[in-house]
Amino acid sequence: MRKSDFHFDLPVELIAQEPPPQRGASRLLAFDRDTGLLHDRTFAELPGLLRTGDLLVVNDTRVVPARLYGMKDSGGRVELLIERVLDERRFLAQCRSSKPLRPRQALNLEAGVVVRVVGREDVFVEFEVEAGGAVLEILERIGHVPLPPYIRRADQLSDRERYQTVFASKPGAVAAPTAGLHFESTVISRLEARGVRLCAVTLHVGAGTFEPVRAAELGAHRMHRERYEISTQAAAQINAARCEGRRVIAVGTTVVRTLESAAQASAQGASRGSIAPGSGETDIFIYPGYRFRAVDGLITNFHLPQSTLLMLVCAFGGTERMLAAYRHAVEQRYRFFSYGDAMFIASLSPGPAAGTGK
Repeated sequence: MRKSDFHFDLPVELIAQEPPPQRGASRLLAFDRDTGLLHDRTFAELPGLLRTGDLLVVNDTRVVPARLYGMKDSGGRVELLIERVLDERRFLAQCRSSKPLRPRQALNLEAGVVVRVVGREDVFVEFEVEAGGAVLEILERIGHVPLPPYIRRADQLSDRERYQTVFASKPGAVAAPTAGLHFESTVISRLEARGVRLCAVTLHVGAGTFEPVRAAELGAHRMHRERYEISTQAAAQINAARCEGRRVIAVGTTVVRTLESAAQASAQGASRGSIAPGSGETDIFIYPGYRFRAVDGLITNFHLPQSTLLMLVCAFGGTERMLAAYRHAVEQRYRFFSYGDAMFIASLSPGPAAGTGK
């Protein structure tokens, strides 16, 4: 397949620059995988679209203030976007400067922080802190919220709260798992009252999530690695749901990539989709033709044209039908990308009672 197969026309004014006034006040486009029918809803209606016994799996990663600003000794300005914290003193970052950085070059960041170039990994530069404290402490002190490049404004104090899900507890991401941004206490309470269960896994989203697909043929594209962790308890909950015929609904593409990676790593994954607990790194690239093992439904935001996230969604819902759904979303003026509206992709029929099989 070619990346041009995943193009759609998106008016720039539909790219959300701010979150909705209240968390959860988004629209929801529901797509029935059985019929292909679309239903315009609000996110508050999500509980009514789920079945008793469904298991929602969320990503509990926490976004760190991963954008840093500084200067070279020459006076040239530099912007760093952390890709991954390696340890207390070292990190990988994307760099924006007028000229490429040299080996061993020092950068002076805000508040007296000094970092030095020590190596490279693919498109990322490895730095070591020479003065200013541990990496995570530095980020909390002088870092800026790493809003995506399509949000064309400086970060604000409010972004520290709104560009973070209510499930966020484990620091390490440099981009939010945006499908989770829609959830708030009222919706969660209504889900639980309906008999929908929740559990959490962790995938620390890296800056590579914004890297475009440069290869014309999808088979030539390589994903950046991202760290994930699945607890023994979460794996048991997910495996129990599958054994009992209850659906596993992924809240976001990050959860899909985590569960599908864990299913592949499991000794029984190829046949049963069982989830292995543990931690690891994934560079899984899911595009049409992929056979899903672990996920029955997906809640997700609307994604960039020709992006790996759109390709994953097309793999799950069918390329032609998903692109038609995106055209519908454009016509109906849905809001796109991180602070935008949501989509629910699953069978929308009532289904069997929990525990009776599919």
